[in-house]
Amino acid sequence: MRVLELKEFRRLVLADRDRPAAGPGEVLIDVVATGICGSDIHGYTGENGRRVPGQVMGHETVGRIAALGSGTDRFGFAVGQAVTFNPLISCNACEACTAGQQQHCPERTVIGVNPAIVSAFAEQVAVPADNVVVLSANTPIVYGALIEPLAVAFHAVRRARISAGQKVLVIGGGPIGQSVILAALQEGASRVLVSEMDPARRSLCERLGATALDPTAAPLDQQVRAAFGKLADTTVDAVGIKPTIASALDATKFGGVVSLVGMGSPELAFSAYRVSTEEREIVGSFCYNNQDFRDAAAWVDRGSPVLAELISREVSMEDADAAFAGLAAADGTAGKVLVRLDSARNSE
Repeated sequence: MRVLELKEFRRLVLADRDRPAAGPGEVLIDVVATGICGSDIHGYTGENGRRVPGQVMGHETVGRIAALGSGTDRFGFAVGQAVTFNPLISCNACEACTAGQQQHCPERTVIGVNPAIVSAFAEQVAVPADNVVVLSANTPIVYGALIEPLAVAFHAVRRARISAGQKVLVIGGGPIGQSVILAALQEGASRVLVSEMDPARRSLCERLGATALDPTAAPLDQQVRAAFGKLADTTVDAVGIKPTIASALDATKFGGVVSLVGMGSPELAFSAYRVSTEEREIVGSFCYNNQDFRDAAAWVDRGSPVLAELISREVSMEDADAAFAGLAAADGTAGKVLVRLDSARNSE
């Protein structure tokens, strides 16, 4: 089968790998489309240290069941069904897993991050049946590739305890920030502001239901006060660098919550006084639990037309390296880029 291999940092190549088989308890998936995640871009450039040359990345994906391994009868799956999968594999037995906090499992591994797993930038991928989620035949299949980043967003807003009537600020209007806007509104936020420098992304975020702010126009806390009449109840930092965490603390009310979901920098410095003396909370958010993923899938499966706004374009496997290079160079793409991996099958 064809795969996109990270041959070296800043170079993806088309390569051939053996086709996987559906082992016991596994489902083999014909991949239709896989989204390019910000973490994939950082892996492509070598910035985050979480991807290695020779790896086949990819974890935001959708496809159709190609084969079922032994022991999967109890799931009721059928060949040909549209599916996505939760890329977080946990042990399902430890204290964290039994408490429904699979992202805390000490044995966890992530498809698309673990270099030993040929992941979703491949024409086929075999995954545990427990991780597979069936999608409706009535929803555009490419929407399934949006479920994983939306699950990240659902988890981030739940970690921040966003609830009905709250006024929420999102810092960063890229794909995760866009997903956070939708998740916050789904959780009942009365109004969402988004701080984003790029005008195309500001426009997209407005179409998702947020009010967009240009952080270069004036201090962010002043713009938030002008829009809300007060500071934000909760802020989600979808960037995660020193200036954005500082802005998040400035723009959040005393006793408010800052959810840190962006991982733009491995280390951050910020004013401890803004946390302790003004009793703000900084809440870390990583990945999601199984319920977050299922909830995101159920929402996507309802086929909201707003989901189309999240997809900027689709590219072929042959054009994937150029797409990665463009995104790494901040080429102005406002939303998500999907790589189509089913073109060769469709032409057969």
